Amino acid sequence: MKSYQLIHQLINLVAELEQEKQGQEVYIQDFTGFLLNKVGDTTGDSHNSEVRFGDSDSAALNIAYQLDNNIGRLFVFMSRYAKSYIKKALEGTPLQTAEDFTALAILLTHNHLSKTELISYNLQEKTSGTEVIRRLIASGLVRQWDDVKDKRSKHIAITDVGKELLYKVFVHTNYVGKIITGRLTIAEKFTLQYLLQKLETFHLEHYEKKTILNKEDLKNLAAEITSAQ
Repeated sequence: MKSYQLIHQLINLVAELEQEKQGQEVYIQDFTGFLLNKVGDTTGDSHNSEVRFGDSDSAALNIAYQLDNNIGRLFVFMSRYAKSYIKKALEGTPLQTAEDFTALAILLTHNHLSKTELISYNLQEKTSGTEVIRRLIASGLVRQWDDVKDKRSKHIAITDVGKELLYKVFVHTNYVGKIITGRLTIAEKFTLQYLLQKLETFHLEHYEKKTILNKEDLKNLAAEITSAQ
């Protein structure tokens, strides 16, 4: 039975809680709080759940499985899975990357934007963002024109060809959305959406204000977050 070790751990934890309660009857609410407290006190006992890591450096594993590090690593994995699925959805179209798709989708919801605005909304660096816009213009999916007031600035908008393509692609990206959320229940999806939106709000503020420019900024913000917890 593959879950025997987990069952054994749960039995031991229930016994520990009963001892702590000194003979009082234990309810599920008591055990839930007790278990969450126990999980919060661990640095990472779930090494066996990671198929990628070996066991030759326990110190490195303990660092990787610290709660914040583990969440960050899982975010990276989820991002890579999503990009691979989106790449499949874009096959046979002029859109080469997920950034091409999101840039065009953003333009669909605006009458027009400056290049700088689109690059910022698409969360890209100027160089890579400019390359995405160049590809979209070359493919006839986006048009550009000079700003009347500032000749140095260019405005861009999605073309009818771009709109037509995007609505065809939406059919397949809808499949991607379903796959990314896996077998989560509706309730779990709402919980995940809430938490991700909370993180998006936090990170977008720092992105727009450019508060993280170097290692020292990383250190200071991490210290600020830790002190507030």
